[in-house]
Amino acid sequence: MIVNRSMINASNTMGQLQYQIDVIGDNLANVNTNGFKSRDVSFSDLLYQQFDNQPDQQKEQGRLTPYGIRQGSGAKLSQTYLQMNQGSFIQTNRALDAALQQEDQFFQVRVNQDGQQVTQYTRDGAFYISPNGTQSMLVDRDGNSVLDAAGNPIMFPQDATDVQITSSGALEVTTPAGKQSIDLGIVQVSKPQLLEAKGNNHFQLPNLGAMNVTMADVLTPLAPGANRNGIVQTKALEQSNVDVSQQMTNLTMAQKAYQFNARAISMSDQMMGLVNTIRS
Repeated sequence: MIVNRSMINASNTMGQLQYQIDVIGDNLANVNTNGFKSRDVSFSDLLYQQFDNQPDQQKEQGRLTPYGIRQGSGAKLSQTYLQMNQGSFIQTNRALDAALQQEDQFFQVRVNQDGQQVTQYTRDGAFYISPNGTQSMLVDRDGNSVLDAAGNPIMFPQDATDVQITSSGALEVTTPAGKQSIDLGIVQVSKPQLLEAKGNNHFQLPNLGAMNVTMADVLTPLAPGANRNGIVQTKALEQSNVDVSQQMTNLTMAQKAYQFNARAISMSDQMMGLVNTIRS
């Protein structure tokens, strides 16, 4: 029975360690992704059973170690969480590159998801100009429209002679008719751990109704015309906050733990084989 328990414990833990290795692999794969936020994991114990093998409480007086024996069932990955510390900035000298100065701020983009237009959030400030009918539209690297402070796609005349992003988080467009300034849609996220990763370096709000949480509890849009001085570093991009050395250390530890548990299964199998040989 003890051998069977050890095999169960090891196999349970190995499955959870594989999830950790997957998270680390995703972090390392995005080390060069602009504005990428790495994830970390935490583990907790699975259900364990208490064996009180000492029936005489008088003999336990003065004991310093815990009473009885706790037989566990392995460990599980309890949660993954975003590391929101800011990545370093790299100067690109490109007019449509912007890096957010605050760790908890995100740009808003509109994405076609299963035929529906949904709002998602990103830290990647590499923007481009895309023709849209008789006008031009500001888009991200995947062609998704960037939203303004009112939640609408940013459109401007095609005859613009100069387009750039200012340090106040606005798109400044110069046309023969004059200058036009459009505030970028930027939100302040107070509970980033509630954001769901949707791929392509984007995040989206989950079903907040099921959590008894409102959108105002999670994020606050910066209002149009608000004081935004210095919220954006222009002609620069935020790099990933992945610490490669730390990720490699975590990967080595996870692999060693995986090998240890695999060895435990192998040894348990050998012990069961010996027992069966003796019985026969």
